[in-house]
Amino acid sequence: MSDQRKNIRYQTLAKAKLELIPEGEILLRDISVLGCRVECTVHAGINMHEQYKLEVIPEKISEIGSFDILVKSKWTREGNYTCEIGFEIAEFPKGRSFQRYVDYLSWRFAQGDSMSGNLEFP
Repeated sequence: MSDQRKNIRYQTLAKAKLELIPEGEILLRDISVLGCRVECTVHAGINMHEQYKLEVIPEKISEIGSFDILVKSKWTREGNYTCEIGFEIAEFPKGRSFQRYVDYLSWRFAQGDSMSGNLEFP
């Protein structure tokens, strides 16, 4: 699947909130300017190709505040204890936090650190 991507997806472990899922934990696993993937600890009743608001809470070390993304679901993968959801970005977010976060992850990737081992959340 990654061979078909137009943009690099940068790995991360940011926290996230999805308007549809009021409980459980949601982690942003990767992101690019075109899409992202989240992992949930609860099964999500996601409707394919429907739009949702996703709040991203970057790792504290990035020094970037939370931001909202309007996303459209493309696929889901249900496991025994988790659910993965692939999203495309439906509307480019307002403000600079989203682009700053992608730039930060790109810089970290270029430094050879695809995943930070020192993750702290606000």
